[in-house]
Amino acid sequence: MLPWKRALRPLAALLLTAAVAVVPAATANAAGSAPSTGWNDFSCKPSADHPRPVVLVHGTLGNSVDNWLSLAPYLEARGYCVFSLDYGQLTGVPVFYGLGPIDQSAGQLSAFVDKVLAATGAAKADLVGHSQGGMMPRYYLKFLGGAAKVNALVGLAPDNHGAGLSGLTNLLPYFPGASDLIKATTPGLADQIPGSDFLTKLNAGGDTVPGVHYTVIATKYDEVATPWQSQYLSGSDVHNVLLQDLCPLDLSEHVAIGLFDRIAFHEVANALDPAHASATTCASALS
Repeated sequence: MLPWKRALRPLAALLLTAAVAVVPAATANAAGSAPSTGWNDFSCKPSADHPRPVVLVHGTLGNSVDNWLSLAPYLEARGYCVFSLDYGQLTGVPVFYGLGPIDQSAGQLSAFVDKVLAATGAAKADLVGHSQGGMMPRYYLKFLGGAAKVNALVGLAPDNHGAGLSGLTNLLPYFPGASDLIKATTPGLADQIPGSDFLTKLNAGGDTVPGVHYTVIATKYDEVATPWQSQYLSGSDVHNVLLQDLCPLDLSEHVAIGLFDRIAFHEVANALDPAHASATTCASALS
């Protein structure tokens, strides 16, 4: 990457953050009626406009709060009942989650979705995940009966075919014992290495399952789920989106796309309510 492009990335992040801070709540509310209650309030009842609760699934080293400080209020202000969970906790490791075996994390997601559906009375939920949180639910959908309970899965920079870390994982064979150490101490990380047994099982026989609408929102500046094209899914009901095709000026990388990029958030809203979708552009940062 050219030095000037690298230098502009923090500036773009700053501008997007500023946009989040200055956009009034009334503008955000224009897309739908306000929910009856707030984020992770199990008394919230979905509205007729947005009849499905949204479950947010954090990424590796994230948690149910920090990963969603921007997107959860964004969706809540647009009339959604919004929920988020912690998953993949390791004993003795607080705050930083998503490190446990991913198949077990998918079981935790399954139990949480059941809890949300029981509380809201909805027949199905929509899932929005960042990084591992956009990939892990596919195990739930494919192997744990989740397809009957989920309408849509929206992934923000999901590592659907592994996290190549800009080529760093290719160096693991040159460090004897490194892969075994990662698997023993942080199995959730080992599961995300391209070519892992987990990913091989997850992607065997096709990326998707019938009845679920899939959206992938990627950024070409991703330095974790690389190459960025590996985030894309194949299937009959898949919408793969490159953020820079929507706004060439958006320089968000892997973390920023999930934490505060309102352009990406606008496309998430489109995926959740395609009947009322509007074009996502650079101006969406102010919507």
